[in-house]
Amino acid sequence: MSRLVVVSNRVGPVKDAARAGGLAVALVDALKARGGLWYGWSGKVDEHGQDQAKIENVGNLSLATVDLSTEEHEEYYNGFANRCLWPLFHYRIDLTAFDRRYYEGYRRVNAKFARVLHPLLKPDDTIWVHDYHFLAFGNELRHMGAKQAIGFFLHIPFPAREVLSALPHHDAMVRGLFAYDVLGFQTERDCERFRDYVVREAHGRAEGDRLHCFGRTVTVRAFPIGIDTEGFAQMAATDKDAKRQYDKAASSLNGRTQIVGVDRLDYTKGIAERFHAYERLLQDYPETRREVSYLQIAATSRGDVQEYREMREELDGLSGHINGSYGEFDWTPLRYLNRPMARRSLSGLYRASKIGLVTPLRDGMNLVAKEYVAAQDPEDPGVLVLSRFAGASYQMPEAIIVNPYDIKGVADALQIARYMSLQERRERFDALMDRLRKEDVAHWRDEFLAELAKVPVPAPGRADNG
Repeated sequence: MSRLVVVSNRVGPVKDAARAGGLAVALVDALKARGGLWYGWSGKVDEHGQDQAKIENVGNLSLATVDLSTEEHEEYYNGFANRCLWPLFHYRIDLTAFDRRYYEGYRRVNAKFARVLHPLLKPDDTIWVHDYHFLAFGNELRHMGAKQAIGFFLHIPFPAREVLSALPHHDAMVRGLFAYDVLGFQTERDCERFRDYVVREAHGRAEGDRLHCFGRTVTVRAFPIGIDTEGFAQMAATDKDAKRQYDKAASSLNGRTQIVGVDRLDYTKGIAERFHAYERLLQDYPETRREVSYLQIAATSRGDVQEYREMREELDGLSGHINGSYGEFDWTPLRYLNRPMARRSLSGLYRASKIGLVTPLRDGMNLVAKEYVAAQDPEDPGVLVLSRFAGASYQMPEAIIVNPYDIKGVADALQIARYMSLQERRERFDALMDRLRKEDVAHWRDEFLAELAKVPVPAPGRADNG
């Protein structure tokens, strides 16, 4: 079995992977099983950003990291990755920064990552590259003569052809993706959008899950990412921190129904629309007042970006308005927290919440939806209200599927969830859990690596993106 090389923007942790989540567990397990190298950004920014890797050995696997210079971090990470690709791939063209300087910086940093990794590679390595930070990375490796099998997995949505074509150099970016041998997406809809671009924009040819274009053939498949279903369910039921959080929540609720939302503070998550839907619930169904409590946890991210500062101010204003309009001295309708919470505590909080409200405006998958279900008590499970625009909705049809832009529709769904019978809740939960167990994070990892293992080595020549 060949050595596995994982490339991702952030590296690790290895020693405490379980605390970081199922993805880290899945990658670390594969790296340990095959002997491996995990490579990416160190998270450090300095004036120069040296072109050499810092290597740490942990058992039979190695961690290799590279620092970025201030300019590289601004152009590659803050600039093209998070001010251009992130909003564009989430259909927010209005927030997309079309700055050619960012694009050139992104290309240079992808080339730098490839240049530093290349001498560390072995001829029979299998390379698995992750996410939108490294769209150009595979092609840079091919330019340096890399012949290994290289797979790429996109964790965020792939946009429609009309949206992607708004990006300058969109054609070069897609051409560069053909340097990979296997392209993995979260859903079949993402695959369809990629095929549509290749066939209709780049005049390629589709043949099943194989795409032919730019003199290369790649395999394109959906690999929906899962969670460590059994591990998370066990943690919610037995972990002392989870139990402590459950007891604390149950005590504070005093018999009320808790609605919970957990997100990174981001404009793609639809938190403002969610607040409006909750207010509509209180307005249209007065009997819910004093009987429900909504807890929204939204840990601040990218706080130095103007759009995120404005969003936080908007949410502060909305939560204050709702509490001011409907709150009473012994009941706060909406509790809104801007700090992260440990996964163990979150699992207990999910278990104490009768309704999970997961309504992003656009999301590649959304693992909170899956963790909420896994944390439930099988004898008395809660109800998941889920956006149709989350990739998870394709795997979780037993949730109450809503349009997050339909404020009244979401409010009505919350009311339906409140009164759903125990029998129906159990039936929905059982069906959801059966699928979550079968399609967990280990299944996702094994399916992708099995597809990548079919690639002949040495792989065909590189793509040329001009």
